[in-house]
Amino acid sequence: MANQAIDLQQLTSWSSNWSSIKVAVLGLGKSGFSVADTLNELGSKLIVVAESADEEILDILDVLGVESVINSNTEVLQQALDAFEADLFIVSPGFAPNSALVEKAVGAGIPIWTDIDLAWRLKDKFVPNQEWICITGTNGKTTTTELTEAMFLAADVRAVACGNIGKPILDCIRDPAAFEVLVVEMSSFQLHYLDRIEPFSSAVLNVAKDHLDWHGGFANYRLAKGRMYENTKVACVYNLEDAATESLVEAADVSEGARAIGFGLGTPARSNVGYVEDLLVDRAFLEERADKALEIASFEDLQSFGVLTPHLLSNIAAATALARSYGVPPAACRKALREFKISPHRIQLVAEIDGVRYINDSKATNAHAAAASLTSFESVVWILGGLLKGVDISDLVSQFAPRLRGAVVIGADRAEIVEAFAKLAPNVPLVEISGGESVMSQAVSSASKLASAGDVVLLAPAAASMDQFLNYQQRGDRFIEAVSKLVGDSQ
Repeated sequence: MANQAIDLQQLTSWSSNWSSIKVAVLGLGKSGFSVADTLNELGSKLIVVAESADEEILDILDVLGVESVINSNTEVLQQALDAFEADLFIVSPGFAPNSALVEKAVGAGIPIWTDIDLAWRLKDKFVPNQEWICITGTNGKTTTTELTEAMFLAADVRAVACGNIGKPILDCIRDPAAFEVLVVEMSSFQLHYLDRIEPFSSAVLNVAKDHLDWHGGFANYRLAKGRMYENTKVACVYNLEDAATESLVEAADVSEGARAIGFGLGTPARSNVGYVEDLLVDRAFLEERADKALEIASFEDLQSFGVLTPHLLSNIAAATALARSYGVPPAACRKALREFKISPHRIQLVAEIDGVRYINDSKATNAHAAAASLTSFESVVWILGGLLKGVDISDLVSQFAPRLRGAVVIGADRAEIVEAFAKLAPNVPLVEISGGESVMSQAVSSASKLASAGDVVLLAPAAASMDQFLNYQQRGDRFIEAVSKLVGDSQ
């Protein structure tokens, strides 16, 4: 049995007695390793269990003297955990709530945290009053997080984007750069397990069906997203075009004085951020907001973003609301917008060949993200497919069939997609690519034959990539390579 005398609520600081607890770390990716490395530095007793791990990371753990058990057999991992008798589990997103290891820990009453929970308790290592700006959503999290960070940096605030964006939050907590503000992207997986944090400001960008297999249904997924607003101190930023986000704010238990701030594409009412014709304006964070608006930037300032879609404009408004909630001046927001470079694989114009534009939105790993892409173009040859993660794609096919000039289907779950097209869009020309190493080359070649001048060939898969690619980045890179070959062939 774990030590029942341990009171985890007393562990609230880097200087707390972390050596008094035994912690089981589940998972050994970036976040799992950062947890193990941090707790080892703090003197906690540790065991790390995972189904697989990078050999280099295992070598480091061995040097640190951290016990690890790596085995694809769940029973072997469970035996190691039973023998260890942990006071606390810290779980990586790879372990779903229905994982046998997680279910047994819950049944035994063992508390479960994520790296986010641990970081919250350790955030005073270098900066006693560090603040967190927290962001989640089905789609647009990374762009909004990166842009918010850029606005803080333009205002000379020591800020860093971290969390689900790829940079472990604990690495930033322990960085001697002493960040004043963490801009934290959070996934629904992290939010599901979240214990308690108190964001300075928080945002749920949108909520649509995704990761239903992991959460066990949409209700659980939506509930996880809503936890983002809990205990927010200053501003709960929600999407005026997504009623679900407003209802999540209304249901949240926030700190006294926290305001609900809307963002959207239209002319903003009081306490909102939005657009007046070609101007981005703030009517939330100025004293005269009842009858005035503060100009932040013009569309001319946004030229560095490339293809300026409605979804991207929405992300820009959300980031502006978050930055302004902290007091970032309009001039700094404008500077960041002028200089910002959007990350690859997000509605990225790759080339135009014979009047056909080729757009890489490999980051569109769910139906909501794909819908945002499809909405942006009038005449599309759509490349889609992969792992659907339990989501029915029928609504997406039905909604956008009128603007499709053709579709090319790839991936493990393509049978479901082909069936949806047969029922709901039988007149849309369809090509099915069965697989092979050259799957993306085949897909792009097929799409190019379906497209005419004025069309867009759009990679917006509406599915995860791991069935045929390492990740969405590799999938996007393969698309770029295939389009580049087309460019060469056309010259």
